[in-house]
Parts: sequence; C-alpha cells; structure tokens
Amino acid sequence: MTTIRVQSLAQEVAKRIQVMIRKGILKQGDKIVEKPLCQAMGVSRTPLREALRLLSSEGLIELTPNKGACVAQPTMRDIREMFWVMSILEGTCARECAEKIDDQGLKKLDNLYRRLEEHFENKNHERYMAVNHRYHVLVQEMAGNKVLSEVVNGLRQKILLYRYQQIYQPDRLKTSMQEHRRLHEAFKNKDPEAAEKWMKDHLIRQSDALESVYSKMSHIGGNSKREAHTRNGSIRRVRQPRQKA
Repeated sequence: MTTIRVQSLAQEVAKRIQVMIRKGILKQGDKIVEKPLCQAMGVSRTPLREALRLLSSEGLIELTPNKGACVAQPTMRDIREMFWVMSILEGTCARECAEKIDDQGLKKLDNLYRRLEEHFENKNHERYMAVNHRYHVLVQEMAGNKVLSEVVNGLRQKILLYRYQQIYQPDRLKTSMQEHRRLHEAFKNKDPEAAEKWMKDHLIRQSDALESVYSKMSHIGGNSKREAHTRNGSIRRVRQPRQKA
C-alpha cells in the first residue's frame, strides 16, 4: 500500500510541475531545485524525484547524472517532428472515429463542440484548451483502436505543454475554432477522408503557430546558428508530408 500511495503522490506532484511549466513559472532550461519545491508542495524528496522521472519519460524534464534535473529545452525541429507524428496518429484516430461514430457518439462530440464555441466567444483560453483536450481524447476513444490509443497517449502528454503555448498567439484562438468547425462537420457527415484531413491540418497549424513563440525565446537550443539552420532547412523537410494530406 505504501508503494501505491507514493506513486499516486508522485503523479500529483508531476501534474503540478506540468502546470508550472505550462504557466511559465518553471521555464525551459531552469534547474529544478528540490528543497524549495518540496517545501512549496509539502512533500518529501522521494515523490518529487519519482515525479521528475515520470516527467523525464514524457520529455518535459531532463535528468543528468550528478547534475540533477532541469526543464527540457527542445529545438523547434524536435517540436515540429512531434506534431507531425501526432498529426498522423490523430488523423488516423479521426478517420476511424468518423467510420464508426453513431448517434450517441455524435451527441457526445456535439456537447463538447458547443462548449468549445462558448469558451471561444468568451475568449477563455484555459477552458477552451481543457475542452479541446477532452474533444481530442473522445475522438481517440471512439476510434476504438487499442494499440493506436496507447501510442497516442504516450505522445499526447509530451505535446500538451506546446498546445497550450500556441493558443495564446495572436488570432490563434480564432483559427483553432475555425479548424474545429471543419473537423466537427466532417464527423457530422461521417466523412472519414475529411475528418483525417482536417485533423492533420489542425495539428500542423498548431506547430506553425509555435514558430512565433520560439522565435522570441533566444535561449531555446542554446545555439543560434543551429536554430537558424533548423528553421531554414530541417523544418521544411519535416513539413513535406503536409502536402500529401
């Protein structure tokens, strides 16, 4: 029982650290100083270290022997590749969902879709993203593919932070809602090809929006020449599959 309690506590600590990273309290490259973090959360070092291991497996924390932990610093190329892979996975989920969706499933999607519209009208980014997450998860569940779902789950947590970062870019909330309108229409029409296309497009556009975020963060990657090469070269190669969608 002790092991289960520690694991549960570690997961809660991991969630709080995720929120701190998402809100910019912990920035990319920041070293994790255990003592003040433990004091702030009211936990010992054991669940904190287990939480850091969990977050390391998700790619949010980097653990270095004899140096400790720090918030990961992915390059823009790393992020683009994650979103490109996720676009393929979630695009497949959308296709299978559109093929299998019934009236009850569509009603569930409709309920979430209406809440998306509501939060968009109120310009409530946080609630919009929370419902957006549930919408994507529901599409994944209704796809009914266990193996696909397991793979998506592994990458979903890894890119969740970046999904939150991109939504605050100018006009991104508006374009995100437009993308969801097209996607939801495809589900209503039970059109697998359109559902896959618009889901892929939605993920790639999120990645595009992140470029403006990372162009303002000069410390990302730690090497301006490397980043310039990535933006001018490698990113274009990553974009190629988009033309086939």
